[in-house]
Amino acid sequence: MDQLLTNLLVYGSVTLFILVTVGYYLFKQSRDSRIVNDKIVLAKQMGLYEPVTLHPVIDVNSCIKSGACIKACPEKDIIGISNGKATIINASRCIGHGACFHACPVQAISLCIGTEKRGVDLPHVDASFESNVRGIYIAGEMGGMGLIRNSVEQGKQAVENLSRKLDRGLKADFDLVIVGAGPAGIAASLMARKNKLKALLLEQDSLGGTILTYPRAKIVMTSAMDLPLYGKVKLHETNKMVLLDLWKEVISTNGIDLREKSKVVSITQDKGVFAVKTIHGETFLTRNVLLAIGRRGSPRKLGVPGEESSKVAYKLMEPETIQNNKILVVGGGDSAIESALLLANENQVTLSYRGDAFSRIKAKNSELLQDAQKNGTLKVILSSQVTAIEEHQVTLVNL
Repeated sequence: MDQLLTNLLVYGSVTLFILVTVGYYLFKQSRDSRIVNDKIVLAKQMGLYEPVTLHPVIDVNSCIKSGACIKACPEKDIIGISNGKATIINASRCIGHGACFHACPVQAISLCIGTEKRGVDLPHVDASFESNVRGIYIAGEMGGMGLIRNSVEQGKQAVENLSRKLDRGLKADFDLVIVGAGPAGIAASLMARKNKLKALLLEQDSLGGTILTYPRAKIVMTSAMDLPLYGKVKLHETNKMVLLDLWKEVISTNGIDLREKSKVVSITQDKGVFAVKTIHGETFLTRNVLLAIGRRGSPRKLGVPGEESSKVAYKLMEPETIQNNKILVVGGGDSAIESALLLANENQVTLSYRGDAFSRIKAKNSELLQDAQKNGTLKVILSSQVTAIEEHQVTLVNL
C-alpha cells in the first residue's frame, strides 16, 4: 500500500509538473502572440506592414517556430512569432540583407520583392541581387532601397555575390560595369576593388547621384555604415556636402575608375558578355553589370492643369531661402515629408497624399511628422489629390 501511495505521489507530481509546464508554455505563447498581433496592428496603422523592397516571405506550413530568424535579424520587430508560427510585423523596415533566410533551419523563408498591393513595379532580383537576366545585378534605390546605409549594404553584397560566380573565361574589358555613382554604386566599386575585380563606374551626372538633388541642409544619413577599404563611417546626422566630400575622398584614395557625364543608353548581351554603350558612343564590354541608377532622375508629374507654372518645383535645393509662403507639398514618401518638415519652420505648409497612411517612410520621419502635426506646424490631408493648379490656389479633391 505504501508503495502504491508513493507511486501515486510520484506520478501525480510528474503529471502536475507537466500540466504546469504545458500551461505556462501555452500562457506564454498566447501572451507573446497577443504582443506580436498588437505590433502588427500598429504597423498597419503606421503604414509599415507592407514591404517596399527585398523582404522575407514565410512558409507557415514549414515553419517550426525556432526563432532563429528573429535572432539573426539586426533590425527590430521585423519578424515575430504569432500563434506558433513566424509572421511579418514591420516589413517596411526590412533592409533586405537576408540574414533571416540564411538562419532558418528548415528553409521556410524565401526572399522576394514586391507584393500584389505594392512594389510590383520594382525589378525582380533574387537573394544575391541578381536579376532574371543572368549577370545583371540591381542594388540601391532601383531595387527599392532608398536609405543610404541600406543602399551601401546592397551594393557591397551584390558585388560579393557576383565575385563568387565570375566567369573569367569570357573575353571582356571589365569584370564589372557599375551604372550609377550614388551610395550603392560607390560601395559596389569599392567592394570590386577590394575583391581585385576590374570595374568601371559610370554616372550620367556627377558623383553622388540622387544626393546632389537633396536640399543643402537636408540630413541624409542617420546611422553608421561600413564602407569597403575605408571602414566604419559614423557621421550619423549630417548634410549632403559632408557626405559628398567623403565620396570624393574614397573614390580618389582608392583609384576608382569613374566616368561622370556618361549616361548609359543601351545594354546588350552576346554570348554571355554585355556591351554597355554610353551617350558619347563609347562601348564597354563586361562580364557583369550592376544597375544602381536610382529612380528619381525623372520626377513623376501630376498630369493636371497648371503644373508647368513657375510656382511648381520638383526639387527642393535651398529650403532655408524660402520664407513666409503658403506651400502645398504633394507626396507620401520620405522626400515629400522631409521637404514639408524643412519648409514648415518658416512657412505655412500643407502636405497632401493620395494614400490613407504614410507607408514608405523611415521611422524617424514618422516620429517627426507626428510631432509637427501635434504642435500645429504642419497640416496633413490624406486621401487627397491635386486636380488643378492656379495662380493663387490649388484644388484638391477627396479620394
